Amino acid sequence: MTEETLDPRVVTLWRLQSLLRLALFWLPASAAVGVFLGRATELWIGVALAVVLLGSNALLAVLWPALEFRRFGFVVREHDLIVRQGVLFRQWSSIPHRRIQHLDTRQGPLERALGIARLQVFTAAGISADGSIPGLDESRANALRDELSRRGGDPGV
Repeated sequence: MTEETLDPRVVTLWRLQSLLRLALFWLPASAAVGVFLGRATELWIGVALAVVLLGSNALLAVLWPALEFRRFGFVVREHDLIVRQGVLFRQWSSIPHRRIQHLDTRQGPLERALGIARLQVFTAAGISADGSIPGLDESRANALRDELSRRGGDPGV
C-alpha cells in the first residue's frame, strides 16, 4: 500500500487553468483598479497597483500548481480510500469502500488534450462528489474506477 501521486501533467493543466483565470478575471480587474485609482490619485499609483496585482497573481499561477502537486496523494487500503491534499490547509479524507455508491471518470477539454482524467467518488452522503482525484493518467483513472467499483460493499476484495 504505497501512496500514489498524480500524473505530472496535472501541473500543466493547473497552470493553464490559472493563466486562463488570470486573463479572464485578473487582467480586467487589475486594469479597472488601475484606472479607478489613476483617476482618484496619481496615474502612476493606479498603474503600480495594477502591475502588483497582476504580477502576484501571475507568479501564483506558475508556482502554486507545483506545490499542490507535491501535497496531493492517495492510497487504496483494504477498507478505504485515503486522499491527502492541501498546501496551506491540509486535508486527509477516508472514504470507506462500503460507502461508495458510484464512481465517475471525467475529462474537460484541457484534460483530454493532456491525456489525463479525474476520478470522482460519490457516497450515499450527498449529490456531489465526496472525493476527487484529479490529474490521473486516463488509463489509471479508469483502472482505479474499476478497482474501487469491485471493492464497493465488499472490503475483503
